[in-house]
Amino acid sequence: MTKETDKILLLEKGKRGLLQIVLGRTTVILVLLLLQVGLLFSFFNSLSQYVPIASVAYAVLSVSIVIYVINRPTNPSIQLSWVAMILLLPVFGSLLYVFLNTQIGHRLINKKLQMEISDTKQFSEQEERVMQTLRQQNAGVANLSRYMNQYGPFPIYDNSSVQYFPIGEKMFETMIEQMQLAEKFIFLEFFIIKEGYMWGRMLKILQEKVQQGVEVRLMYDGTCSLALLPYRYPDQIRELGIQCKVFAPIRPTISTHYNNRDHRKILVIDGHTAYTGGVNLADEYINRKVRFGHWKDNAICIKGEAVRSFTVMFLQMWSACARYPEYDFNFDRYLDIGDYFHAPELNMEGYSVPFSDSPMDGEAVS
Repeated sequence: MTKETDKILLLEKGKRGLLQIVLGRTTVILVLLLLQVGLLFSFFNSLSQYVPIASVAYAVLSVSIVIYVINRPTNPSIQLSWVAMILLLPVFGSLLYVFLNTQIGHRLINKKLQMEISDTKQFSEQEERVMQTLRQQNAGVANLSRYMNQYGPFPIYDNSSVQYFPIGEKMFETMIEQMQLAEKFIFLEFFIIKEGYMWGRMLKILQEKVQQGVEVRLMYDGTCSLALLPYRYPDQIRELGIQCKVFAPIRPTISTHYNNRDHRKILVIDGHTAYTGGVNLADEYINRKVRFGHWKDNAICIKGEAVRSFTVMFLQMWSACARYPEYDFNFDRYLDIGDYFHAPELNMEGYSVPFSDSPMDGEAVS
């Protein structure tokens, strides 16, 4: 009787799971996206009666785009791929190139981010004392650092230290310890967050810190809502007192916005400790769960003055993704307070140049 009951329960559980998949938000989004693609193809197919005119127009368009691609300053392998696709599939390749490279979906947020970077240069000014000292020690490194500051701007800092972690679980151990010591704020920006042991343990600490008066801000990439987190998860997080934003949330509309994902991994604690690297907040990254064998991603912990850049980088992206006015960041409002930018005095001897890439620019930073 027990075995039969177990079989029935398993069968019912399987049916419910299948029903959740079929009726789930991800499936609905995919169906709506496919429907939009079908409507577009139907529209172009309806123009078949104008084949002679359309053929000439597409030929001119294809040649023009190929010339544009060849002369565009970009990766040669990318150029070759696009030229091959456009020549083999003139209609589809040309339209796809125009659609993807107009980048309509992310122009607004990119403009907002560039404005934030421009408006906050005062928080990333190079201290000349540091540059002069570095120039005396190593002129080559000093020149590279000056370039990074002029291009970024990403200044070089002294009075900093870097700890390297060859694997995720080593980083996680110290990250938990540092989060428990937070007194002012904790900022998190991660590409992947997945419910499990790792995120559950971190979330518990974040809840405790909020109750202690610590400011907590969380931002993650919108692709998490497809399978890793509930779509309304930010609302659940806000109910805990944690400020939360989603970068480029997935919606059932065709857009180039989805091509630009926020792969950054940043954790900032009280302006004096920061973590970054390849480790996301999911159990496979600390080998609590096996997906593709033993997972090895490295990370670093930076302490000292260099953490200032991580604080600025996080707040720039946070402000650029403004959607909830009560959570928007105003740099000028905090300029005199200095809670985010005055790290405690630490006696360290290292130099560091934290820098970041953006999901919206044309640079392939490696």
